[in-house]
Amino acid sequence: MDRLQSLRVFVAVAEAESFAGGARAVGLSAPSATRGVGDLETALGARLFSRTTRSVRLTEVGRAYLEEVRDILERLQVADDAASGAAERPVGKLRITCPQEFGRLHVAPLVADYLDAHEGVSAEVLMVDRVVNLIEEGIDVAVRIGPLPSSDLTALKVGTVRRVVCGAPGYLDAQGTPEVPRDLARHKLIATPTDTASGIWRFGPDEAQAVKVAPRLAMTSVAAAIHVARQGWGLTRALSYQVAEDIEAGNLRTVLDAYEPAALPVHLVHVEGRRAAAKVRSFLDFAAARLRQVGQLG
Repeated sequence: MDRLQSLRVFVAVAEAESFAGGARAVGLSAPSATRGVGDLETALGARLFSRTTRSVRLTEVGRAYLEEVRDILERLQVADDAASGAAERPVGKLRITCPQEFGRLHVAPLVADYLDAHEGVSAEVLMVDRVVNLIEEGIDVAVRIGPLPSSDLTALKVGTVRRVVCGAPGYLDAQGTPEVPRDLARHKLIATPTDTASGIWRFGPDEAQAVKVAPRLAMTSVAAAIHVARQGWGLTRALSYQVAEDIEAGNLRTVLDAYEPAALPVHLVHVEGRRAAAKVRSFLDFAAARLRQVGQLG
């Protein structure tokens, strides 16, 4: 196995945290991948992975080496793309990350349509409710909801979402509709991971109205909390796109609309510079146009 292939195998094994998984990613057998990494470690005179019968983890040297190798392979890909014309023509795998429910409603349909329009591109969509490090995890484009911290990444605003309190019509008919935020004290509340650990719900455009809440039920799954609210158990707080279908169908109603906090921005975030291949640039143009047609995303 040549040195370049060994480097690609090393990155694949590191990302998969498995020799078998890394081997599949580069189209090799597991023994070949193991030999390739072993040859690389011998050439370097350093251990890149800590191996047990159950796990494969990067050593401290391996983590530092991974960052450098990724940079080398990315630069090589840029050079290859420029030589082959891929810098101007969308080709290759596009890796995208987004929140789970936003991905289901908005990202998955537009990615499918994008792939229909660009036959040379394939895509992998990582739907997770956490902030993914684009560089460390090899992501091309991320959907981010909420204020963005300062970084070297480029952000393209495509819309906004609202933070709403909602409940089932049956629950509201039986228990009454809260008219002001302090009325929440007499309602059964369902907390989600989007709620602060302090138990404070903030209201108003400037979020100046702080209400101490004591949810009877706390759930780590937003979808589960919405389901319980849909069944008429109590009120929950969610982002507007997460409950848009239920509100349109009449399964849920929003309350305290006059006290909503300011809308949260939705951005497409990507790595800036000449490394932005045609597949990234064309997807950003395509996705931004589609999402901006929706405007307020839910």
